Amino acid sequence: MIAALFLLPEYRRFMANRIHPVAADRFDEQETTRRMQIIVRDNNVDQALRALKKKLQREGVYREMKLRRHYEKPSEKRAREHAAAVRRARKMERKRMERDGIK
Repeated sequence: MIAALFLLPEYRRFMANRIHPVAADRFDEQETTRRMQIIVRDNNVDQALRALKKKLQREGVYREMKLRRHYEKPSEKRAREHAAAVRRARKMERKRMERDGIK
C-alpha cells in the first residue's frame, strides 16, 4: 500500500509542494491568471516599464508578493489585519475631527 502511494501523481505533487493533495487541488482551482498588457510606443521601453510598475502597484501585486514571501500563521494574519483596521480607524477619526474643526 505504501509503495503504491509513492507512485500516485497526487502524492508526488504533495511531496513536491508540501501541500495536502486535496488542498493542492483546491489551490489549483483557485489560481487565476491575470493578464496585463503594456504597449511600447516609439521603442520607448523605459516609459513602458514605468507604466507596468504603476499598474502592478495599483493592483497590489507588490504587496501580495511581499506577503507571500513566507508563510503567515492565521493568528499573525489576524493580528496584522487588526492593526491595519486600528490604523484606518484612527486616520478616519483624525480626518473627521479636522473636517469638523475640532482639534
